[in-house]
Amino acid sequence: MKRKQDNEEADINIHSEDEMTGTENTEFESEQDKTVVFNDDQDSDSDLEAGPINRTGKVPREWYEEYPHIGYDVDGKKIMKPATADELEKFLAKMDDPKYWRTIHDDVDDKDIVLTPQEIDIIQKLQQGSFATEADPYEDAVDFFTYKQSIHPVLSKPEPKRRFLPSKWEHQKIMKVVRAIRKGLILPHGPKTEKKPQFYDIWNDSEEPKRTDKIPAPKIKLPGHAESYNPPEEYLMTEEEKKEWEAKDAKDRETSFIPRKFDCMRHIPAYNKFFQERFERCLDLYLCPRVRKNRINIDPESLIPKLPDPKELKPFPSILSVVYKGHSGRVRSVSVDPTGQWLVSGSDDNTVKLWELMTGRCIQTWTYDEVIQQVVWNPSVSISLFAVVFGEKIILVHPDVADEEISESTKQILKLENFESKAAEWKLIDETQLEINHSAQVKSCVWHNKGDYFATVASQGHSSKSVLIHQLSKKISQNPFKKVGGIVQNVLFHPKRPLFYVATQQFIRIYDLSKQELVRKLSPGFRWISSMSIHPSGDNIIVGSYDKKVCWIDMELSPKPYKVLRFHKKAVRNVVFHRNYPLFASCSDDGTTQVYHGMVYQDLLQNPLIVPVKILRCHSNKGGLGVLNCQFHIQQPWLVSSGADGLIKLFS
Repeated sequence: MKRKQDNEEADINIHSEDEMTGTENTEFESEQDKTVVFNDDQDSDSDLEAGPINRTGKVPREWYEEYPHIGYDVDGKKIMKPATADELEKFLAKMDDPKYWRTIHDDVDDKDIVLTPQEIDIIQKLQQGSFATEADPYEDAVDFFTYKQSIHPVLSKPEPKRRFLPSKWEHQKIMKVVRAIRKGLILPHGPKTEKKPQFYDIWNDSEEPKRTDKIPAPKIKLPGHAESYNPPEEYLMTEEEKKEWEAKDAKDRETSFIPRKFDCMRHIPAYNKFFQERFERCLDLYLCPRVRKNRINIDPESLIPKLPDPKELKPFPSILSVVYKGHSGRVRSVSVDPTGQWLVSGSDDNTVKLWELMTGRCIQTWTYDEVIQQVVWNPSVSISLFAVVFGEKIILVHPDVADEEISESTKQILKLENFESKAAEWKLIDETQLEINHSAQVKSCVWHNKGDYFATVASQGHSSKSVLIHQLSKKISQNPFKKVGGIVQNVLFHPKRPLFYVATQQFIRIYDLSKQELVRKLSPGFRWISSMSIHPSGDNIIVGSYDKKVCWIDMELSPKPYKVLRFHKKAVRNVVFHRNYPLFASCSDDGTTQVYHGMVYQDLLQNPLIVPVKILRCHSNKGGLGVLNCQFHIQQPWLVSSGADGLIKLFS
């Protein structure tokens, strides 16, 4: 059989041996025609005889490469792999077998299959792009109804009777609907309710169409009587009004022109500001957006936080009880002893006075060489001692007003041997006074809660010696910092943990004394910090500033302020917490002391409650200064304040 190859790029090309050798082959002439049946569904078990022998299904043949069988038959028996011939045997079989050119290999059953003449013919037709079976694609169409004219109809079946009678079953269905309408079960013109789906697509577009809130541009104001070419006399300006109009700025003028009067319209000149006004109009339309905003009616009182009545938050200091008179200069500092019986004060008249708190009687007076900057009582109950800060010195004074046992223990501490200290010089003046000399002027002093350690702040700028920590029991002074990041304003000890707070002008740094590292940095947001005080629990701190503001910082919440209080009109001089009551206060140069209720809850999820409860107008303003210091009583809700007028007042 001879065949020309029409498609050289076909995937399968069938070539007979006759085409290769040039001889004719009459092999197909003796074979009978057979019907070709294609069964490509190997998964069907309807005809077991026609299906493949291997019943493993459509699984990769690589799974059986390591096994001696290729699969299983219908009975579940293994089908062993046939013996494979080598390349020489394949070549000899190719030369001797005349049917080799139409033999293909079946990978499923692992055997060779000889294609029939009909299958070869189908393959050749598929390669040529023609129909696989014998068919005429362009068969002539026969019009059954018009190809032959006739006098009788092709279909002359008579119409049935049911075509002319109303349907019985349709009548029953209609009557069923009519009865339901009469009973009210069906509403013929009822509202159409669209059933919403149970689930909806969250990524789908909004059901409501987006409407463009376009607002038309405002129209130009219509000209009035003043713009007329013949305005009334009252619209014309006098010479004084013209000079006043010309002296004003263009934004402050009521009109952009001076009204003029003409006899007739032909005398009206061209308007010289026409293009300028058109340009400004275009700028207004282009640069001024118009947005439609829905106005919300909100009660202004609902926006104000509801705070409890101050009467429900008593007790707090509100009444002036005692006035302490005796100082001739500004009283810069006051301090109450741990027993709550004595009060010590320091003034610009270089004196320190000891007062009896309840009666206001002056018990004792100490006079020094310089202005007293601060007096601080030791918080320990076992000793009776307070520190006096002035110049470059700190003097620890025993007032000798306590019991004999406490007085003897205090004197014993002051009589301890003098240890060498490079940071500061310790010197015993007498049995009741101990002097500590510094290299610079000392600004403030603060005690630790246990009373053994105290820290001082000196005015040495950025020097590392500006902050010193002293130990009373060993008479040792040490410098905890090699470098201070700024001018130190104040320092504090944590009431429970070994933490040390250092306040510069704008930041507060927290150091761990045991680990000797920086733990945290607080940012009150002030320009100049004046004072600070820590809550007895140790988790909250209040900071005062010369910016007339006081802030509350919740250190568990954030390093930034939780609340900022702006009730003072001048610089804030001091802030202080009460040890036992939920109270804190701030004093200012405006002559007032603000008392607040500050409740800290044990529940960490609840924010602190801050309520201003009282404004104490304590002292008069003198020389631009007002209230210089304020301190709470140790046990009672009382407040002691000192001012620039030289007075000390007790509020209870």
